[in-house]
Amino acid sequence: GKTIPETGTTIFRPPYTPVALSVLGGGDAGPHFRPRRLTPTHHWAKAQGAVFVEAGQWMRAQYYPRPGETHWRQSVDREARAVRSAVGLCDVTTLGKVDVQGADAGEFLNRLYSNVMATLKVGRVRYGLMLREDGFAYDDGTCARLAKDHYVVTTTTANAGLVYRNMEFARQCLWPDLDVQIFSTTEAWAQIAVAGPKSRALLARIVGGFDLSNEAFPFMACAELTVCGGLRARLFRISFSGELAYEVAVPARYGHALMERLVEVGADLGVTPYGVEALSVLRIDKGHAA
Repeated sequence: GKTIPETGTTIFRPPYTPVALSVLGGGDAGPHFRPRRLTPTHHWAKAQGAVFVEAGQWMRAQYYPRPGETHWRQSVDREARAVRSAVGLCDVTTLGKVDVQGADAGEFLNRLYSNVMATLKVGRVRYGLMLREDGFAYDDGTCARLAKDHYVVTTTTANAGLVYRNMEFARQCLWPDLDVQIFSTTEAWAQIAVAGPKSRALLARIVGGFDLSNEAFPFMACAELTVCGGLRARLFRISFSGELAYEVAVPARYGHALMERLVEVGADLGVTPYGVEALSVLRIDKGHAA
């Protein structure tokens, strides 16, 4: 027998805070919460028409289609033939890079790899398998010794963060008594692979008077030098394609310019950019482990 104003608001429901529909849909965000990482040559590759593939959040050039090529395999075969017969360029910036420095750097790396790194001579590179605490291999890459107390370790693209985290754990928790410091430099350096029988001729045009001969700079050698008239760089004579090959690293902000310069000075050598698909084909052809 009471009116609505007299009755007032019912209180038999518990208080609640409304949930936005966007919160309910948060589980379907897909890739939107995953950052896209771009290499310094990304925009150059995009301008060349590259098709990209995601690798460990990085966008890598998969292949570079040319007019008239209607299937990805045509592009990949052309790129692979160019590397086998002339010279090709591949952006390998995405490979993880860790600087390891200190008086105990060699001993520290000995405990992380299945092989010995402390005996590596300055100016040389060694391939190695990195082990977990239980002895199982979980990553592989190269280890270059630039100075007595300075190594540069590379990792696979997808495991770069994991390797660095494990190395930091080992440094801080397992062997805190070692005199060693580690720095993740993956994004600090742009790195380009120059591969093919004409790769030495191409690099000779940008390294000034640096001796690239087999005697002075043999397979698995490394050095710090300058390129393009004074730009500091690191040069590694390593090959993932099975051909004569080098990897040249420069500070990241110069990566785009270096790629453009290599294409410019190598035009008469038939220089060709190639992507990760051609790189895999070349690797398999030569029987290299992934």
